[in-house]
Formats: sequence, structure tokens, C-alpha cells
Amino acid sequence: MIARRLRKAGIVGMNHRNRELVQRLNPRRLLPAVDDKIHSKALCLAAGVAAPAQLGVVRAHHELAGLGERLARQRDFVVKPARGAQGNGILVVHGRRGDDFVVSGGRTLAPRDLRHRVSEILSGLYSLGGQEDAALFEERLGVHPDLAELCHDGVPDVRVLVYRGVPVMAMVRLPTHRSRGRANLHQGAIGAGVDLASGRLCAAIWRDRAIERHPDTGAKVLGHELPQFGHAMLQAVRAADCTGLGYIGVDLVIDAQRGPVVLELNARPGLSIQLANAGGLQPRLTRAARVAKPDLPAERRVELGRQLAAAH
Repeated sequence: MIARRLRKAGIVGMNHRNRELVQRLNPRRLLPAVDDKIHSKALCLAAGVAAPAQLGVVRAHHELAGLGERLARQRDFVVKPARGAQGNGILVVHGRRGDDFVVSGGRTLAPRDLRHRVSEILSGLYSLGGQEDAALFEERLGVHPDLAELCHDGVPDVRVLVYRGVPVMAMVRLPTHRSRGRANLHQGAIGAGVDLASGRLCAAIWRDRAIERHPDTGAKVLGHELPQFGHAMLQAVRAADCTGLGYIGVDLVIDAQRGPVVLELNARPGLSIQLANAGGLQPRLTRAARVAKPDLPAERRVELGRQLAAAH
């Protein structure tokens, strides 16, 4: 009964996603470059897609001894596992307090604690499959002023699903006190669906229930218009193009200074985006399949995505 109702609502399940989308549209030979954030960043930059500046990479434990010297001039930055998933292992440094590093919530980390986190990353504690990994250091992006009231102690990000070169669904993930400033639904962030035609937030969930306002700031979420959303979709489509994959989630931050910047790419995007949009993905995939033409300019494919959204 429940399965029938979900199919009628157009909800895409995990098995369908894996079989019909990931396996059919994403060749295995292309996955390693997307799964590695260092490689995917290089793909984006080569295609002219904005990405966070790379401050450094640590690939071996013997490099930890010189980590303090390498970071001596960096007041704020992000360190993340190159092959991590679901935001695990990411550390955002907001500033310095003496020799210590200030992280979310005003907490501080001593240099030895930072070295320990990087050591965990290298050992594969946060990587897909537990494989040995590399630690990527990037610039810390800032909250766009138009989104400041919708987040708590963190930076919201936007996920755009691109199917055969056409954007079909999007959501913004808003940090909360519960998520400790992280834009991750599994850790307590808000997921808000985005109307592709207007760029306005059309639905929102937090802790598996529908909401209208941010639980920490009290700001109204529904109806809020994302700044530069059209440009964000264009960046997402161009990023998807450079991977060769037919079904991909592109995560972006709308930075205060740089505008939409691609954070990372996901060849197996999760399905909670449907909950955030209060609607199933399948009807959008069906409509997009009728008009998808990868040889069209990226701008035209963005416009197709917006037209499909406006028509239904």
C-alpha cells in the first residue's frame, strides 16, 4: 500500500536511483574523478567553473610536522577529506586566538588537535570505503547578506540535481544550532526546496517535519528568494557537463563576494531533496527526458529547466 502511494506521488526510491539513474547514466570509469574533491575541483576550474581557492593538500603523515608553518598566515580556512561524504570530517576554522584555531560555536582547537584531525583524514576515517585519503585545505566562503537571517553560525549551501544536462530539482540546506553550523540534513540542518522558475523557497523540513520559519532565528523561510539563483543553476550545469555524468548533484555556496561557487560534486546524490521540495522527482525526470539535448548551450538548458518547472 505505502509503496503504491509513493510511486503514484512520483517518489524515486533508492533502488530505482541506483539502477535507473546512477548505473545507467554514470559510467563507472568516470566516478573516481568525481568522488575525489581534489580532482573534481580541477575539472571545474579547467571548465571555467568557480570553485573555492585551494590553499594546500596534505597527503602523508610525515607532512603533519610542518602543518603549523604552512598555516601560519591563514586566519580562516576549511579542511576536508578529499574522498569524504555527507560532510563527515569537515572542519571550518573561523579565525585564530593566539596559536589556537577558532571553530564553530566559538570553540578553540590547539595545533595538536588540528594535526590529529588531519591524521584521522589521512587514515581514511571519513572516506568512502575507509580508504587512505588526503586532506584538502580551502578558502572559507562567506554568507551572502541576503541569506544571513536564514542560517545559524554557518554557511548555507545549494544542491542542484542535473539530469541529462538539465536542472530538475534544487534545495538549500540551512545551518542550525542543532547542526552546529553545518549545512547537512543528517546533522540537523534545514532542507528547503527551491522553485526553479522563481528561485523562491517553496517548502521546508527540519527534523522530519514541515516548517515555515527558521527554528533559531525566527526568520520566515518559505517565500524567501535565493540571490543569483539563475547563475547558480548555470554553474551547476557547467560543472555537470565537465564530468560526463548524466545524473549528478552539484553543491554550491552563494558567497558574499564571489557569488555562486561550486563546493563539490556528488555522483550518487541522496533522495531527501524530494522531502525538501514536498514532491517526487520522477515526474521532473520524465519531463526533462523529453526535451534534454546535451548539445544545447548550458544557458538554454537552464532556461529549459525553469520552463519545465513553471509549466507544472
